Amino acid sequence: MSLNRRTFMAAASAAVTALSAPMVLAQGRPRVVIVGGGAGGATAARYIAKDSDGAIDVTLIEPSRQYYTCFFSNLYLGGFREMNSLGHSYGGLAADYGINVVHDWATGVDRDAKTVALAGGGAVPYDRLILSPGIDFIEGSVAGWDLSSQNAMPHAYKAGSQTELLKAQIMAMPEGGTFAMVAPPNPYRCPPGPYERVSMVAHLLKNTNPTAKILIVDPKEKFSKQGLFEEGWANHYDGMIERVGPDFGGDNVTVDHNAMTVDIDGEVTKVDACNVIPAMKAGHIAEMAGITEGNWAPVNAADMSSKMDENIHVLGDACAQGDMPKSGFSANSQAKVCANAVRGALTGSTVFPPRFANTCWSLIDTDDGVKVGATYEATDEKIAKVDGFISATGETSEVRAATYRESVGWYDGITSDMFG
Repeated sequence: MSLNRRTFMAAASAAVTALSAPMVLAQGRPRVVIVGGGAGGATAARYIAKDSDGAIDVTLIEPSRQYYTCFFSNLYLGGFREMNSLGHSYGGLAADYGINVVHDWATGVDRDAKTVALAGGGAVPYDRLILSPGIDFIEGSVAGWDLSSQNAMPHAYKAGSQTELLKAQIMAMPEGGTFAMVAPPNPYRCPPGPYERVSMVAHLLKNTNPTAKILIVDPKEKFSKQGLFEEGWANHYDGMIERVGPDFGGDNVTVDHNAMTVDIDGEVTKVDACNVIPAMKAGHIAEMAGITEGNWAPVNAADMSSKMDENIHVLGDACAQGDMPKSGFSANSQAKVCANAVRGALTGSTVFPPRFANTCWSLIDTDDGVKVGATYEATDEKIAKVDGFISATGETSEVRAATYRESVGWYDGITSDMFG
């Protein structure tokens, strides 16, 4: 069955609709504070507010007034989407669902006092806190690169101005120039997937600068959907893309944003545009809250609660939860499980058994879409994969075009699920 906005919304609603009336607590409405307004945070805010029917006070803290989706941002690079088509406002969450949307930075969490500090001053109290802050980068993970280099060598891993900058730099490349990508190690946020990005850059260059070259410097021995991408690159961009893996120095790279060079195991290459995607960790607020272990925040699969504080829940890219990838679909799926559990804990409403799903779509060229996905269940140890699927190499053009159309329907569905 193809996935479109109607089927996505129907499935989402069936998964989390509660049957019992909320119970109002003696001290007034219980308070849920959510930090981060992406696929996890916006979804959790909307579902808690919508399904509690006003019984829970919901505050969403998000510094950006306009959210640009990482998913489909690669398609902007390839010329398949306009940037404004990726932007979404928080106005509907406030107007239609009564959510208190606070456009500010969360700068700290006092777990004893149960408050979140704001950069603008003051603190917001909570009974339950949901953190969905996405990712930050690990300092020094790519030698020669730090955040001060991001204007010369963009990461474009938080959609918006960085994505626009990267495209402008690609468009400004000289005829026959070289675009380089330093790919991230596992685990990393996807989307915007590095290898779909390579495909979209190749599509752009094939039409604007057909003698240009693409160099991928990759610390990983293999990557998701590798056979599908390599088949697509051979079919659509033969001779344009070179990937250097760890066997040939892909795990020993230094960049120089002033000289615009990439040093791969001692061999220096001059490049004209360079996309550096460093190693990743949980968004900094999770570390400040004291709920990380290593680079990520471990959670209980049943309700996405922190293993270090039962009153804090962590969604999406920032959490260590088991088998699910760090994708927008995963964050959205986890948010609905979390919202149902939080609402049940605070109001006594029905809590349904947790179920999770994910699909990751990638576009290789015009109407050449591929996908990988799975369903998952909560165990005592983790979110565990139950079964999965992946596109096959050699599929017909009709199947690939249908996969791409399915992804467009999913985009419309998930953004409506997030923002209403």
